[in-house]
Amino acid sequence: MTRVVFLIPTPLRQFVGGRGRIQVDVAKDSPALAEALEALWDVAPGVRDRVVTEQGQVRPHVNVFVGTESCRWTGGLATPIADGAEIAIYPAISGGLS
Repeated sequence: MTRVVFLIPTPLRQFVGGRGRIQVDVAKDSPALAEALEALWDVAPGVRDRVVTEQGQVRPHVNVFVGTESCRWTGGLATPIADGAEIAIYPAISGGLS
């Protein structure tokens, strides 16, 4: 079993009861990012559609970091996850003064 902590940004906290951190247990040793995300969807299903597409790929405007590395450069959803890893989800936010 692998324990993972997800860091949830403010715009997604409404789908996780306002929490900024969610700890999940992945039933597999040395899981991939896809399996860790599935464990997150089990406890926070409302986050899924905001992070991945209907085909299950990370949305282009969402960045997912495992530790300090973007999953886009470490293998995507196949990125290996170590026990105790922190996974941060950063959706792009636009706006501001015009």
